[in-house]
Amino acid sequence: MSVYLPIAEVALDLRVLIGLGLVVGFLSGMFGIGGGFIATPFLIFLGVPPAIAVGTGASQVVASSVSGATAHWQRGNVDLPMGLLLLVGGLIGATTGVGIQRL
Repeated sequence: MSVYLPIAEVALDLRVLIGLGLVVGFLSGMFGIGGGFIATPFLIFLGVPPAIAVGTGASQVVASSVSGATAHWQRGNVDLPMGLLLLVGGLIGATTGVGIQRL
């Protein structure tokens, strides 16, 4: 069963997309990694344009990150001051990277 994705302008198998999400989510949860470096190349391999693959992969990473952070918060493993500093740096770095890509 395929689904047409109008922004990417491709039709992809729904099972492949769900499977990719499951694998990336599992690896993110298991190893505490961002899944973008797994999802993005795979999406490009499937025919999704690179800029759309990066943006879409980033949205999936948000779900994995929030889930992982919530679980660690419940266990008392989150150093909030350090996390906030990393968040500020990450926002500045990500915004700068997107700005450079637009040039």
